[in-house]
Amino acid sequence: MKELEFLDIIKNSLSFKSFIGNDCAFLDEHDLFFTQDTLVEDVHFSLYTTTPYLLGRKAVNVNLSDLAAALAKPEYISISLSLPKMTSNSFVSELYRGINEVCNQYGIKVIGGDITGSDKVVISVCAIGKKVSLYQAARNNAKKGDVILVTGKFGSASAGFHALSNFLYAENSLIDAHLNPVPRLKESSILASKVESDITVMDTSDGLVDALYKISLASKHSVRIDINKVPVADELKQYSLRNNLNYKNFVKWGGEDYELLICVREDIYSLLDENLFKCIGYVENKDNNPSVIIDDLNVSEHITANEFNKNSFNHF
Repeated sequence: MKELEFLDIIKNSLSFKSFIGNDCAFLDEHDLFFTQDTLVEDVHFSLYTTTPYLLGRKAVNVNLSDLAAALAKPEYISISLSLPKMTSNSFVSELYRGINEVCNQYGIKVIGGDITGSDKVVISVCAIGKKVSLYQAARNNAKKGDVILVTGKFGSASAGFHALSNFLYAENSLIDAHLNPVPRLKESSILASKVESDITVMDTSDGLVDALYKISLASKHSVRIDINKVPVADELKQYSLRNNLNYKNFVKWGGEDYELLICVREDIYSLLDENLFKCIGYVENKDNNPSVIIDDLNVSEHITANEFNKNSFNHF
C-alpha cells in the first residue's frame, strides 16, 4: 500500500480533513504554516553513509523545503527523537550541532519536542512558518497556459544515494546533494515578491514526475515538459555513463532533490531571473483527464497511473 492510499484512508476517517493532502497546512486565522516530516533509519537514511551532524542538518532542511514551497518564512521548529538505548551522547551532540547550524543560518528557533526510546533512530521535525505573500501556493492552482518552472538541478541526490547504496564511486557533489540538501528559501522569497495571484508550487522531494503527477491530479489539467530542458549536473551524466545507466531515470523518478516545481503565468515568469528559474514546459487543457506528458526529442511519454505507482518513491 502506498502513501496516496493511506492518505485516502486517513481523509475518510476524519470529520475535519481540509488540511490533509498538502505538504503544508495554512491556518488562516493565525497567518501561520505548519509542516512535519519524519526521517526513519534504514528508510530515509543509513548511519553507515551519513553522520549525525549531516542528519541533523537534513532533518531541518527537508521541512524548510516544504515551507519554501508554501512561500512561507520559517520561524520555529520542534523536534521529536526516537533513539536506541545504546545511543551515545556524542551522537546527540553532533545531531544538534547540525540542527543548530541550519537554525542559525535562517534565523529559526527550536521551541521543544520529545525524546523516546526506539529500535532505530527516528527524527521528526515540525516546522512553523509565517505568511509573507498575499497569495497562496497550492498544487491545485495550475491553470491552462501556465509555464512550468524549476529551480536547481535534478537527479543528483538520487544518484548520490544510488552510489552509496551500491558502493560505487560518485563525485562529491552527488553525495552532498543526497546527504546535505539545500532548501530553496531564496527562490521562494523572490517568487513571493513577484506573484500577483494564487499559484502552484511543490517541492520535488519525491521526484520530478511525482510532483508533476500530483499537480496534474489536483488541478485536473494535463502537464507537458521537455525532459531535455530539465537542468542536470554534468557529474550526473558522468556517473550514469560510467555505470551504464540512463541519467534521465534519475531526473524523472529520483527523489530528494528538494527543488521547487512551479506553475505560473508567463507574465510573472518574465519578471524572474532565468538563472534561478528554468522553464521546462507548460500546463495544457483542462480536460478532466489529467496526465503527465514527457517529450524527449521526437518521442512523447504519457505517464500512466500504473507507471507512476511502479516507479515513484515508496515510503513503506
